[in-house]
Amino acid sequence: MKNAKILLSGILILSSVTFTSAQKKYSKKQIEKLKSEAAAIVEAHKKQSQVMVDKVFSFAELGFQEEESSKYLTGILESNGFTIEHSISGIPTAWFATWSNGDGPVIALGSDVDCIPKASQYPGVAYHKPIVDGAPGHGEGHNAGNPLNITSALAVKEIMERENIGGTLILWPGIAEELVAAKAWYVRDGLFDKIDMCIFTHVGNNLGVSWGPTSGTGLISVEYLFEGEAAHAAGAPWRGRSALDAAELMNIGWNYKREHLHPLKRSHSIFTDAGDQPNVVPSKAAIWFYFRDVSYEGIMEMYAQANDIAKGAALMTSTTMTSRVLGTAWPRHYNKVIAETMYENIKDVGLPTWTEADQELAKAVQTEVKAKKIEGLPTELSELGLPVLEPISGGSDDIGDISWKVPTVTMRFPSNIPGLPGHHWANAIAMATPIAHKGVTAGAKAEAMTILDFLLKPELLTQAWDYFNNEQTKETKYQPMIAADDMPPIYLNKEKQESFRPELEKFYFDETKYDTYLEQLGVEYPTVKP
Repeated sequence: MKNAKILLSGILILSSVTFTSAQKKYSKKQIEKLKSEAAAIVEAHKKQSQVMVDKVFSFAELGFQEEESSKYLTGILESNGFTIEHSISGIPTAWFATWSNGDGPVIALGSDVDCIPKASQYPGVAYHKPIVDGAPGHGEGHNAGNPLNITSALAVKEIMERENIGGTLILWPGIAEELVAAKAWYVRDGLFDKIDMCIFTHVGNNLGVSWGPTSGTGLISVEYLFEGEAAHAAGAPWRGRSALDAAELMNIGWNYKREHLHPLKRSHSIFTDAGDQPNVVPSKAAIWFYFRDVSYEGIMEMYAQANDIAKGAALMTSTTMTSRVLGTAWPRHYNKVIAETMYENIKDVGLPTWTEADQELAKAVQTEVKAKKIEGLPTELSELGLPVLEPISGGSDDIGDISWKVPTVTMRFPSNIPGLPGHHWANAIAMATPIAHKGVTAGAKAEAMTILDFLLKPELLTQAWDYFNNEQTKETKYQPMIAADDMPPIYLNKEKQESFRPELEKFYFDETKYDTYLEQLGVEYPTVKP
């Protein structure tokens, strides 16, 4: 971590709020010409984008175990002149890739990289067909965002070098996003202290961006661990103190609490340790909760209530209780100026042109999962997303923590199919097909054009920080939910990934032999039920 701070402080020579620039002044016509050129470079490199998308899809790695994905992506960046800082925040698979062309805006580009348990799926096949039965798969589409960022960054870098445009590009991965267990550590450890703005990308089914408070929640992820005394469950059960009884009592207590939770709150849990075998009173047991709410205060209130219930469960069973925070995410708030600027570029780029095969696959998958609408892929852009005036509960993303540190947006790009369940094998079907490839190219164009806007129009960055300081954070101040000594739970998923890796390795994409991953797998595109 210390090395990461030294690297960033050595390279990043300006502060976010006091940004000044000696950039050459470009006319509107000149800027538009450079943006058009960036989009053309992205288009010319769509083959490389496709290979990256397919390659990361084939690795199929769970959170904190993204070893092959990180090695592959950082190798590409390093070969293109980026300096790589590995193992940031004590996370072996996390990295920051930095390239600087001198004084100018410091722009960070981020996207997630991990996949979903038990979501292994042949791409382009419109029904359930695992590549490796029971293995992880990209049922959230996280294989596409980092390739998009790399494509756009390399296009912008080419123009910056030729035109001598000052600025710094930093690319980073959202490690273990499905566990919401990395980005808060990045923020706590100062990795965004000298960054001026952040563009985050996430797969969607349209090309869009929003500003202001969003729908969804923040959360804190906590594991409660109980310890008692083992005994023979039949011979001397009175000598035992069951840790599992404590974990079950906590679960029961919290389930009674659910009746009195506000409808905007969400919580769910799994047992992570339930004992060894029935004839031994369990001496250790654990239960893992997510506590979600639409505000920081609401999250921490739930956390405090759960802590009391856990203490009560330990008292009732004469056991001891400890807890550990495994992840956090603040509710998200996106920057108005960045979003409005990006949306103008999105309108210029437009949606990809979908083929009959693309639409056939999309409708077949929607039919297979019984989607509400069998409508295929969108052919009209979504509107600019506006602030959510009344909170709406739902999922969480730890990009929220970064959005309260620096002006941030999330660009959704059209690489998946509408109407799918999410966190599901069906969401992996499109993610190594022409649908994903085209969506990444469209998104990379919009992102590259937006980066150039902020490099060449200093007033935009000033306006973005004005919104951040005087509207977004005027009354709400970011407070980390993790403590200074909380460590990221890098042990999670290790055994699970190692058990599947030997079989998954047989299916890693070999771009030296095959044009696409579909070709390597022998998939006729699209493959649908008769």
